[in-house]
Amino acid sequence: MLPYKLKKGDTIGVVSSSEPITEERKIDIESSTSFFKHLGLKVKLGKYLKDNELGYGTTAQNKAKDFNEMFKDKEVKAIFCACGGYNVNAVFDYLDYEEIKKNPKIICGYSDPTSIVNAIYSETGLVTFHGPNFGSLASTEDGIEKYSRQEIIKRFIEGNLQLGNSEDEYNTIKEGQAEGILVGGNLSLVSHLVAGKYKIDFTNKILFIEEFAYESPAGMASNYLYYMKQNGVFDKIKGIWIGAYESEISLEKIILDTIGEEYKFPIIKSNNFGHIARKTVIPIGVKAKIDTREKEKIKLLENCVL
Repeated sequence: MLPYKLKKGDTIGVVSSSEPITEERKIDIESSTSFFKHLGLKVKLGKYLKDNELGYGTTAQNKAKDFNEMFKDKEVKAIFCACGGYNVNAVFDYLDYEEIKKNPKIICGYSDPTSIVNAIYSETGLVTFHGPNFGSLASTEDGIEKYSRQEIIKRFIEGNLQLGNSEDEYNTIKEGQAEGILVGGNLSLVSHLVAGKYKIDFTNKILFIEEFAYESPAGMASNYLYYMKQNGVFDKIKGIWIGAYESEISLEKIILDTIGEEYKFPIIKSNNFGHIARKTVIPIGVKAKIDTREKEKIKLLENCVL
């Protein structure tokens, strides 16, 4: 199920899926709002965006109310998570998945929102997007800070299928070719969705993963990957695409230690998504192909917006 791309006059909904928008973050919201207005789009902020009665955000029920209202609102054509945090999974039981199916819309976020974009895809079949949170689009400086804004325009307004741009560099970690449906995002969050009520089906998937080394040092990243291995994830997938992990010990090294020689699927590495300025907008639920013989080693094979 595909969402519709954006056109002038459409409205962007912003919800606080994890942490609240504090006074310190207010300037980011204002800057990102200006960016979308420059594109001819309107912005609607969720009712509970700033609420913080728990000390770590508003209640799960209130967060879910904002999501559900944005999906029901006929004027809203895309929903962005405002920022990251730690407990977006709290809203899962309170989302109206039937209403989401009736009103397919773009939903985008990264870091903690990894959970919700994968869960909504799993529960509804709606193609969702691992990409910048609303606050992540605040920068107006020249250079790579504009990369994420260009990705938003390419994917959601133009419907362009290129992942990143032609200047992005890809490295081959394990050679090969594979096709599969994209799922993934932040490693720690993906590992939490290996089992349970809202688990990801990893069968015939291409898994893309990144991690924030400040919060997940190498030993912890290894923990997540071995947990995934022990639960059969690597027996099911067709390939791995590694994003950013700014650590002295690379994520590709940790992955190779985990999988050893047991698995023959291709593995590629790039620095164009994750907890960095360059944030490629990656559709979840769309078929892609890895071919390590090519310069651009991963390509989308299907449209991700109508």
